[in-house]
Order: sequence, then C-alpha cells, then structure tokens
Amino acid sequence: MVSLQPPICDFGKLADGFSLPGVDGKVWTLEQCRGEKGLLVMFICNHCPYVKSIMDRIVRDACELLDYGVNSVAIMPNDAAEYPEDSFNNMCQLSAEQNFSFPYLLDETQQVAKAYGAVCTPDFFGYNSNLALQYRGRMDESRKQAAAVDVHRDLFEAMKQVATTGKGPEQQIPGMGCSIKWRE
Repeated sequence: MVSLQPPICDFGKLADGFSLPGVDGKVWTLEQCRGEKGLLVMFICNHCPYVKSIMDRIVRDACELLDYGVNSVAIMPNDAAEYPEDSFNNMCQLSAEQNFSFPYLLDETQQVAKAYGAVCTPDFFGYNSNLALQYRGRMDESRKQAAAVDVHRDLFEAMKQVATTGKGPEQQIPGMGCSIKWRE
C-alpha cells in the first residue's frame, strides 16, 4: 500500500461529466448527482485503511451536507480484479451496511478517476453550484486511525462555506490516502 497526498485545489476547474453504474442498479450522471448549492465527489474504496477509519464521518458529513443543498457521490476507481474487497458486490454490501445517503458508483474503466486527477482513496473534490472546484483537501486530521471526535471538520466546514458563498477556503490542507490501484 502506497500512501499519497493529492495536489492542492485547482480553483474553478469544472467537474468532468460521467455516466457510471451505482450499487442501486441505476446509472448515474454528474447532473443527476449535483445539488442545488454544490457537489462533493469522493473517490473511495472498500479496502483502504484510510477510508475505513473515516467511513462513519463520510456518511455523517454527506448526510448533514444535504441540509445545505450539497449532494455527495462516491466513486470506486480501483482495479477490483486485483483487489477483490473492492468488487461491485462488496460495494453493494458496504453501501447497505453503512446506510449511504449518496450514490456509490463503479469506475470500472478508471477513466473518471483519471479525468478528475484522483490519486488516492479517499480523495475529495468539492464543487460549488456551478460545478467549479472549490475544495480539494482532507476530511479532518484523521490518518489510518480516526482523529479525536471533537477535531475540526475541514471538509464539512469547507463545503458549508461553498454552499453559502460559492467559494471554498483559500487555505486547504491536503488529504492522505492509499494510492489508487490502477490497471496495468
């Protein structure tokens, strides 16, 4: 497992379109996922210890962001043939177990992850209502273990700011996660 940090936010970069199958049996597009005030695109997977350590926070924040008009979508970009824990069936199981309030989509060709410039799981992309990038940072201080319960919620606070002002914070701390498992 290689640990990586995503690059800093490329403010204003427009979200790339996609059409991906979800664990709910539907095919989801960018337009279907977007919220009135913004969209949080999360590249996650089932097996990554960084994702596992914050899964409850991902679910909590995505649910609470709905109150601010911000929708969320999770995309699994890993090569599931090499990492069976990330299989579509296991994605369905994780989504059900965790009660995801957002679509969980499979990027089997890995083209969406490449288009977004995703490098690791988790990798968070926060967009405003115009689908212009405003946040590319960490969830909070968590690493392979969850940070303290009362830690500053970087991602949540940034997306609240995006929802109310259309702009993300100028200062952002990069996230950290396992490298995306690219196909050979």
